[in-house]
Amino acid sequence: MVLILAIAFLVRLLPVRWGYYLNEFDPYHQFRQTEYIIKNGITGANGWISWHDYMGWYPGGNVIRYTSYPGLPTLAATMYMALSTLGVPFNYFPTLDPLLSDPVYIFCVIFPTVMATLASLAIYFLGKDVGGEAVGMFAALFLALDSSYISRTALGFFDDESVGILSLILFCLFFLRSIEKEKSWKVRLLYAVAAGFVLAFLGASWGAARYPIVMTALFALCLLLVGRYSTNLFISYVIIFAITLPISTFIPRLGTSYILGTEVMPVYGVLLLLCIAEVRQRLKTRKMLLYLGFACLFIVLFAFMWERGLISALGTKFAAVLNPFTRFESTIFESVAEHRPSAWGTFYYNWGVGLFFLPVGLFFAVMSATNPCIFVAIFGLTSLYFASSLIRLTVMVSPVISLLWALALVRLMKPFILFLREPSDASKRKAKFRGVIGKETAAGIIILMFVFLNLTYVIGTDFMLSPSSRTGPRVFSQAYTPTTIAAAGMSVGHISAIAKDWLNTLAWMRENLPPSPAGPGMNGTVVASWWDYGYWITAIANRTSLADNGSWNLTQIKQIGLMFMSNETEAVKILRHYNATHVVVFVTFEKTYGSFVQLGGDNAKWQWMAKIPGLNDADFGNFTLGYDWFDVNSDGTYYTSSGYVDTNEIFTNNMGQNTTLYRLMSYGRDVVMQTYSSITLECFKEAYFSQTKGSPSAASGTSYVPLVCVYEVVYPTEPAQQEG
Repeated sequence: MVLILAIAFLVRLLPVRWGYYLNEFDPYHQFRQTEYIIKNGITGANGWISWHDYMGWYPGGNVIRYTSYPGLPTLAATMYMALSTLGVPFNYFPTLDPLLSDPVYIFCVIFPTVMATLASLAIYFLGKDVGGEAVGMFAALFLALDSSYISRTALGFFDDESVGILSLILFCLFFLRSIEKEKSWKVRLLYAVAAGFVLAFLGASWGAARYPIVMTALFALCLLLVGRYSTNLFISYVIIFAITLPISTFIPRLGTSYILGTEVMPVYGVLLLLCIAEVRQRLKTRKMLLYLGFACLFIVLFAFMWERGLISALGTKFAAVLNPFTRFESTIFESVAEHRPSAWGTFYYNWGVGLFFLPVGLFFAVMSATNPCIFVAIFGLTSLYFASSLIRLTVMVSPVISLLWALALVRLMKPFILFLREPSDASKRKAKFRGVIGKETAAGIIILMFVFLNLTYVIGTDFMLSPSSRTGPRVFSQAYTPTTIAAAGMSVGHISAIAKDWLNTLAWMRENLPPSPAGPGMNGTVVASWWDYGYWITAIANRTSLADNGSWNLTQIKQIGLMFMSNETEAVKILRHYNATHVVVFVTFEKTYGSFVQLGGDNAKWQWMAKIPGLNDADFGNFTLGYDWFDVNSDGTYYTSSGYVDTNEIFTNNMGQNTTLYRLMSYGRDVVMQTYSSITLECFKEAYFSQTKGSPSAASGTSYVPLVCVYEVVYPTEPAQQEG
């Protein structure tokens, strides 16, 4: 087990080759919250609960308590302060980088690897309860090497999932132990209380906490239907939700509307059924009709509250999980890559042959029919459906697929292992069986099981491809993937050295741009960019942004999109409304010919900048921004027989090429490629380019150039008003 925990920790440290950087975007917001709590605390006039942050969503700012969960930053801040008190250092190497010299930042970078290691330990105990110690050991190993889980807990991924999955596993463990008949009532009570507090913490940390809430209600309902009701179940259920739901109302982002949400209503319905079952177990009289009448009254009350609007509807994200087709109702939701449905190939790519063991594990779980096995079966079926609806939720399948894979593997191998251990003086019946399946065959089947594991963890899930096309085991390719900022924001994993375009740009902004305004109406630097980069600008550059990855202010995002898709004259009018001083665009292009490539830059996001404000993206180019494609030769494709784009079918789109985004991207690309541009900017001037003019450098190991451009907004002088 120590070896498994060491593997879980060390494999997640592999991204250290790219430096100690937080990954993606959201972790930078979590880091800012953690640092703020360490300095100011949770409560009080300057505490987290009172924090109105004007660094993002300027000029209105962001009331943090209503848009963020406090669980992760509070836990991280508490652990950091405790370790600091004990004298544990977190800044080992002196550096001039203000982030890498910040011990809080270094702690946040390491934090997810520790949580993932603890999760591997927790699932060992859960697997042990489900199918024995061998199941627990294999489950811990599979979770430690789960590529989907690694992607969300590797070094630097300081986000909700780092504590969310651990809390989910602990809740399952404590809840299932709280209903075990073999344990004393005091122990069951302690486990129920622990489960309640863990679920409450999960609710304060991750929006996906709604899933285990509903799953618990569904599990209790299944036990009722199969005649497995017990007083232990009733007591545990009541204690858990008597702790979880009241605590949730004190989380500002949740509030009292949380306990009246549509997703929580099943909890009350199942609670009523449990009450009826408990009364029925104790009373055998006709008074049972009274309780049935009470149930009818509850249903009528629910219908009345729904009609009056007292019960809040499902949010967009949760509705899309239940019904994937609703995602098309929100363009901003659809624009996020991790909100898209999962393909079945994605599941195989993540779990390899473990995916084929999933139905086998479900079979053994259902056949065992113990309470833990029934719970795991429900967990497996529901999480698999939700993950297929939303690709981000594949991480939620990781614990249960580890459990079911381990259960299937152990149950399949156990008969053959026992057969190999039989003494030579076995009975005639067993001897006859050995005549059909000898010990060599049994050993071969066991070896075959481990060959399957090699296909996932040694050779890789793409073993059927040619050697030149293979990427190897998903575990290591995921772990070796550079952090987003170390790859300069490009969606390419095969770079051989850090690309510092974004890091250099943010450092330049921090050192050279005037300080940000302390509040609305004050002078200072305000940066307009697409909302993806907002957390980087606030956390690393320490400058105010108009939008960030919270993406809760749809109106402001629409205005930013409209600004980029308008001509310069109209764009400046929008920027003046927000007192923006600078605009940042990010573009990726091919080094030799300068053609734009869709590798994470704004040239790959322009369609959403048009769609979110309600514009028709095809008006700006049906091939790409600024260009249209017409099928002149009627072959149904814009490629030639040699695989190149047929230039005879590509035509200029003047509307697209006149947009502010196209002009800013093209101007930056031209200047970097050839030191000049045919485009004359009217309302913007160059402030900083991340590439050297006339000598662009491609990301190491690729032919693609990442370019971050900072432009200063040049507002035209408004004509003086005539005196009356």
